[in-house]
Amino acid sequence: MKRDYNNKAEKFKRIAKERIEILFDEAKKIFSYDPKLSDRYVFLARKIAMKYKVGIPPELKRRFCKHCHSFFMHSKNCRVRTADGKVIYYCLSCKKYTRYPFIKEQKEKRKKYFKK
Repeated sequence: MKRDYNNKAEKFKRIAKERIEILFDEAKKIFSYDPKLSDRYVFLARKIAMKYKVGIPPELKRRFCKHCHSFFMHSKNCRVRTADGKVIYYCLSCKKYTRYPFIKEQKEKRKKYFKK
């Protein structure tokens, strides 16, 4: 018998997204006082996203480590560099790298340059 996992109501999904955004805002506010609590907020946001099958918004996905799930605060527990068309996040907690391409930004820059 096949189960229907995508049967969550849109109302629940909307509420879940709002809660995820609230948790990330709180994690940002509380980081300077208690970094462990901000990591806990990220953990709870991920659990909500998994439970309701809601994606974490792209701008928030880069705010935590994909390996140890700790909240990133630039220059406090992560290092950000650019190289070879990628933004490289280095987590100082677990010592791992995460690379994100910035192809869209480069394409927009080329359009502006050749448009003139």
